Amino acid sequence: QVQLVESGGGLVLPGGSLRLSCLASGSVSDIVVMGWYRQAPGKEREMVATISTHGSTYYEDSVKGRFTIDRDNAKNSLYLQMNSLKPDDTSVYYCYAALRFAAYWGQGTQVTVSS
Repeated sequence: QVQLVESGGGLVLPGGSLRLSCLASGSVSDIVVMGWYRQAPGKEREMVATISTHGSTYYEDSVKGRFTIDRDNAKNSLYLQMNSLKPDDTSVYYCYAALRFAAYWGQGTQVTVSS
């Protein structure tokens, strides 16, 4: 099993930045892909960005050029640097870890972009 704990959410003005962190514990050596998803009220959960063990990244179109995902395997940590934030980015952000035969989610961290 893998446990995931997110941190770094909060309230930010439009155009501002936040950096989310996710600390993984447990069977971290079995993780193949990690990522960030988000879910706004009344909407389905959507993928924001993913990164493989080898560093290959994928971004949802609306965040390309604004968000950067990276991971520090030595610290068992995943990050999401979010710049030029927009009100539409307001959501609960979830850390995600996929192993070969299982997937795990964190508890989520709220990001609110508002003036």
